[in-house]
Amino acid sequence: MLTAVAIDAAAEPFRLAVWGDPIGHSRSPALHRAAYRVLGLDWEYDRRQVDAAEFDDAVAGLDPTWRGLSLTMPLKERAFDRAEILDDDARLTGAVNTLLLGAQTRGFNTDVGGLASALLEAGLGSSRRARILGGGATARSALVSLLRLGVADVEIVTRRAAQADHLVGFAERIGLRATPAILDGALRPAPVDLTVSTLPGTVALADAVAVALARQGGALFSAAYAPWPTALVQTWTAQSDAPVISGLEMLLHQAVRQIRIFRDGSPDRELPDEPGILAVMRTALAERMGD
Repeated sequence: MLTAVAIDAAAEPFRLAVWGDPIGHSRSPALHRAAYRVLGLDWEYDRRQVDAAEFDDAVAGLDPTWRGLSLTMPLKERAFDRAEILDDDARLTGAVNTLLLGAQTRGFNTDVGGLASALLEAGLGSSRRARILGGGATARSALVSLLRLGVADVEIVTRRAAQADHLVGFAERIGLRATPAILDGALRPAPVDLTVSTLPGTVALADAVAVALARQGGALFSAAYAPWPTALVQTWTAQSDAPVISGLEMLLHQAVRQIRIFRDGSPDRELPDEPGILAVMRTALAERMGD
C-alpha cells in the first residue's frame, strides 16, 4: 500500500498532461481542467504526442513544476518500467497509466478501478461470464476489474495466439477461469453476459465475426471512444438490444482517481464534494463531445 503524499495544493501552480500516440482525440484535458477549476487549483493540464521511443527522454526533461502525467497507449508499459514505486494494481497488471512525479516517481493504474466503476454504474456488476477482445495492457486491467466484480469465467479473444495464451496465463494466476480464442473467421463465440472490447476504435473486423460476437456477446463495453461509434459498436446496436457503454465512462471514473492522486497522492482519498465534481466533469465531457 502506497503512503499518500499530500501537498499544499493551493500554493502550487503545477503542470500536468496526458501523453500518448495518437493523442489528439483525448478528452482527458476537458475532464481534468473542469475538476481543477472546481477545486480552486490553478493547474495546467495539456496533451502531448509522445511515442514509446521518446518517453524516457521526455520524462527526464520535465522540470519541478510538473506534478504528474496521465498515460495512454503505447506508454503504459514504459511508464511501468519508469516508476520507482508502484501501487498494487500497477504491480499486478504490469501497466501504469498515472505517474506522480517528485523525489520518487510513483506509478498507479487507475484503469482497473475506473472500469469497475463504469460497469457498476451501468448496472453490469452482476455479470458472471465475460469475453475480452484484445491483448494489450488495457485487457489485463479489464481482467482484474472483472475478477473484482465477481466474473468467474472469461473467454479471451485476440488476433494472435501468443497474445491469447499470455493473457490466459495471467487470468488464471489472478483467479479467473479463462479460455483462449483467435479473432478470425473460424471464431464460434459462446454466449456471455458481457463483452469488454479493448481493441482500437479503428480496427475493422470481418462482418461475419462482428455479427457473431454481437449476437452472443451480451452487453458491450468499448474502451475505444474515438471515432464513435466504432464499427464494432455499429454492428452491436444493429444485432443486439443489449446495452453499449462507451469508453468515456471508464475515462471519467479513472480520471477522478487520477485527480485524487495528483491532489493528495492517493487514488483512495475522496475529493471534497466528489459527486459534485464528477457531475461537473461529466458536463465538460458532454460539451467537448459537441465541439
